[in-house]
Formats: sequence, C-alpha cells, structure tokens
Amino acid sequence: MAASNLVLIANAGGVGRTVLEQLRGQDVPVRALVHHDDDRAAGLRVFGAEVVVGDLTRPESVAAALQGVRRVYFALPVSPDHLLATTVMASLAREHRELDALVDMSQMTVSQMTSTSTTESHQQRLHWLAEQVLNWSGLPVVHIRPTSFLDNPLFTSLAAQSIRKNGTIELPFGTGRTSPVAVADVARVVSTVLCEPAPHIGNVYELTGPRTVNMNEMAEEYSRALGRPVSYVDVPLEWWRTEVLAKVGLPPHTEEHIATMARLHRENRYDRASDDVERVTGVPAQTIEAFVAAHQDFYLG
Repeated sequence: MAASNLVLIANAGGVGRTVLEQLRGQDVPVRALVHHDDDRAAGLRVFGAEVVVGDLTRPESVAAALQGVRRVYFALPVSPDHLLATTVMASLAREHRELDALVDMSQMTVSQMTSTSTTESHQQRLHWLAEQVLNWSGLPVVHIRPTSFLDNPLFTSLAAQSIRKNGTIELPFGTGRTSPVAVADVARVVSTVLCEPAPHIGNVYELTGPRTVNMNEMAEEYSRALGRPVSYVDVPLEWWRTEVLAKVGLPPHTEEHIATMARLHRENRYDRASDDVERVTGVPAQTIEAFVAAHQDFYLG
C-alpha cells in the first residue's frame, strides 16, 4: 500500500486497536484519533502509529484528523452520542472528497431491524439510524455487523467469576442460541477491507462464530477448553439485571444496552450464523473452545 493511503482509526479501543496492530504489521500508515494523550496512546505509538487527540462529536477534530487520509475505520464505544458522531464524520468526509473507503462498525442486530421496530436497545436503534446516514451520504461505505463478541464481559469476566466460584456460567439466556465472534476475527475482516477496499464497497458483512450453540453447548466448549466441568445455570432476567449487571457500575445507556442483549438472547434473536469471516479473510472464525483455551489462565485465575 502506498504511503498516501493513510488509514484513520477513529476509535482505537477493542477492535480498533487490533486493526491498528494488524495494519502496522503490514507497514500500512495509520493515524489514530484518541480522546486523551495517555498511556494507551503511548502504546499505539509503539506500533508506529501517528496519534492525534480529538473528539468524534466535534467537527474541528474530525476535519483535522481526516487531512491526508484515504481510508477510515469508524467506530465508537457504546455511547448515546453515536448518531451525532456518525453525522459529523459523514459530513466532514463528504467535504474531504478523498476517501477510498469508510469502514463502519455496526451491529448484527441491525440486520433484523426496520424503521419502526421498537424491541431493540437505544444503542441498536442508533446503529440502525447511523447506517442510514452513511448510506445517504454517498460515501464509499462498508458496514461491518458483528454479533456479540466472545471478548464481551458476558463471556469473559462475568463467566470467569462464576467458573472459579462454582464451575458454572450464569446468564439469563434461557434456551436461546448464540454464535459469538472474537474481536481478533472481526479485526481481520476490517483490516482486509482497509488494505484493498475496492471489491468490498457497498457490502454488508455479518460476522459470527462458526456455528450457533445453546448455552449448554457453550458450557461444554468451556469444559473442553479448560479441562474441568463447566455447566450452564439459567437465571431470571430481572434478577440478573439487578443483582449482577447493576452492580458492575455501568452508565445507564450501556446497562440498558447489555440488558437488552440478554433479553434478545433469551428470545433467540442471536441464533445467526455466517461464513463472512472466512469469505473475506480466507480463514474461519475461531470456535468458542479455541478462544477459551487461548485464555485459559484468565478463566481459571
């Protein structure tokens, strides 16, 4: 990739940081937009990234960050400002007139939504609206719609607590099926698109793990990966929300989003499987067992 094909990582947390590492591993020039010039920003510089401080909701920040950029990875953490930031980025990117691609991190729930659906979280509604804004913008957009992440606290820190305590995974998912995908696999898709965007423009990629499982089957994968018995315990949704989720101390917008994800799992809305990870990258998505085995020390403490 020529040096002129500078990539802007607009949010270098989670998937974004992994994308940055993967791109720098291929000597792709990368600029990262961060909120604060702190230790995490210093960590990005270690990979050879240019770091600029700014705010995706402030047009002057976005305009400065876009200078010389040809490709953008656009994402936000769960935030009530998601639609505002998307509109600011779309407006400035249109004025910029030099983009080859804008890769948008959305959510797979959007695939099931309409303009009038009301059963999703406020965050999921913002993602649906943000996709409309980007589509209307006329920009060269690629939408990435992952399902729930294997790296999500639902399947990592919360699961680790109960596994260490009594060998269980305690969630309110009932008999619903799910197919979580690893951050690393999502990042590989994003990096692949950013390196050679032309064949992907206008596409929507729905990213899941290789198969759907119910929670008993998921517990079996944890058991094999950890070499110890792990079982699933279904708990009431409202009890879980008040006795587990509320005690994490999340902002109300984020807590409502995660509680809704749990409810939608229980309603079997996450029973979805796609081979888009393999189609785009040539490598299948990780299994739950492989992911947990790679993080065995984290789960067992």
